[in-house]
Amino acid sequence: MTDHFEVHERDGAARLAELRLDSPVTTPALVTDADRADGASGAAGATADDGDSAPEAGLAHPVLTDPGSGWATEPDAPEGDDAHLTVLPARGFPAGTPEEVQDAFDAEYPTVDFPSAAVVSTETATDHGTDAYVLSGAPGLVGHARAFVDAMIRVREAIPPDTALYLPGVATPANVATLVYAGVDLVDADRAVVRGTQGRYLTVDGHQFLEDLDELPCACPACQQPREEFDRADCARHNVNALAAALKTVRRRIRDGRLRDYIEGQARHEQWLTATFRRLDQQYGYLEERTPVLRQAEITAATEDTIRRVEIQRFAERVTSRYRNRFDNPLVLVPCSAAKPYSDSQSHRQYHDAVQWRAHKVSMTSPIGVVPQELELTYPAQHYDSVVTGRWSANEIEFVANVLERYLERTDYPRVIAHVPDDYRPICERVEESLGTEFTYTVEDHPTTTESLGNLASELSGEPAYGKRERQHNTVRAIADYQFGAGAGDALFDDLTIRGSQPGLQAHDGDGEQLAVVVRPYGTLAFTLAGARRWVESEAPTKRIEIDDFVPHGSVLAPGVVDADESIRVGDEVVVEGPSAFAVGRAEMTGPEMAASTRGIAAEVRHVDELD
Repeated sequence: MTDHFEVHERDGAARLAELRLDSPVTTPALVTDADRADGASGAAGATADDGDSAPEAGLAHPVLTDPGSGWATEPDAPEGDDAHLTVLPARGFPAGTPEEVQDAFDAEYPTVDFPSAAVVSTETATDHGTDAYVLSGAPGLVGHARAFVDAMIRVREAIPPDTALYLPGVATPANVATLVYAGVDLVDADRAVVRGTQGRYLTVDGHQFLEDLDELPCACPACQQPREEFDRADCARHNVNALAAALKTVRRRIRDGRLRDYIEGQARHEQWLTATFRRLDQQYGYLEERTPVLRQAEITAATEDTIRRVEIQRFAERVTSRYRNRFDNPLVLVPCSAAKPYSDSQSHRQYHDAVQWRAHKVSMTSPIGVVPQELELTYPAQHYDSVVTGRWSANEIEFVANVLERYLERTDYPRVIAHVPDDYRPICERVEESLGTEFTYTVEDHPTTTESLGNLASELSGEPAYGKRERQHNTVRAIADYQFGAGAGDALFDDLTIRGSQPGLQAHDGDGEQLAVVVRPYGTLAFTLAGARRWVESEAPTKRIEIDDFVPHGSVLAPGVVDADESIRVGDEVVVEGPSAFAVGRAEMTGPEMAASTRGIAAEVRHVDELD
């Protein structure tokens, strides 16, 4: 727990936060020792010829103070201040040090009342009551995807969520985005400087040897001179400039909620970085807990790795385990569209003209899987853009076929009509074979040709159309199932009346009291106080925050949280309950964060009722 570090925004395990010193520092940040910034030379003596300070001066925040190690004796508590992050005296261990050796030198950290950092290893990481943690042996992890990912997960889950993690001696322009994506908050320029003194010119896509460069592919201040005058000291300064610029890009990406989009392309320049983010994808629990359930940022599906993103896997899991079809009509499978939501596209309007509510429409798409018509607005179904080549890869076919198969196993249709182009056929045929069923195919050449649309309309001839009321009721209930859990739609809305029109449907009870509204940007439900009370009283899974004896106005801060459901994710609809208040709003932290943090906004409150 901390008084000097506060997380403001989250993008998976990456966080945009504030190190609260006399001069606050926005993280992820480049930091350095305050003594070095005051004039000491950089790593390996890389200084400017004119007497300037270390290469990182002016770019790295001079906030660290280190009173030294305590190998010989047990040190006294250092004298710190609110202007610096004091690294407490500790015994750092190189990577690979046996655990029994580390345990033999274990010591208690002193309790201090100024911003501080504890040095830990992957084996000794735990809550020491400090504001930050320094991972010893970090350089030994870089370049080894499995070791790095295992270490990051072990350390991040062992230390409090509202504390910073500092990895010294590891950051380069090429790897810093992946470090932050994995959960690192603070880095230094030591490795970048050393590489410069070795004649390695670093960029976001790797490095080149200085002697191999006939021109400098950069416009930073260090590179504004003739190539023949550019030496290794200049190279060190360029490397730090490139690292600082890379961190600015990372911070911007976190603010936009699009760091993963950037990682999928940028990390491919080094094999271990590609392996790292793929191994992180395999740690679904670690990333899922930290990934918001909704946001407006568009997902760029430019590579097959997008399929493994938390947002994609979460949507597929919910559709295939929570969603229940409530229509008695046939199923019509259609291809997705470039326009979002699909129903706004010209092609889907043509499909609608042929179907005329006589069938239930489900869109097939990579990387999402399958999207029932009721969930077209629900994140991320209308928040992605994919590369269209007209050819599906083997991985895409496998993923979408698997999702469609699981969907059909859970739902019940009298028959399935596949109104899809030729490149979708292998998916459908794979599912047909697996389930032992047959689809009816209606496309000739292309789904929007007159003949194809005529075939579709003809197949549905004689089918009764379902009405507007049924469609609206089923949409609200389907969103509730998806958002809150299987069965939630029926448990919450047994006596449902709908007002308004798509997409802003308003759910009322039989007496006319409003319970919820569909929020257009996310396609999810937002409760009124009456709806929240019904939620608490129903059998639907409820996400609750227990607070202390106060009435929240605008937001609930983490110190006021007594307990919170572990299942709460950022963006979740939540009920806030305390001795003096009942409220409903949206989570800004995960449940575990709320229960463990001492700073930050836990939830934004939309409606509150002060209790007598």
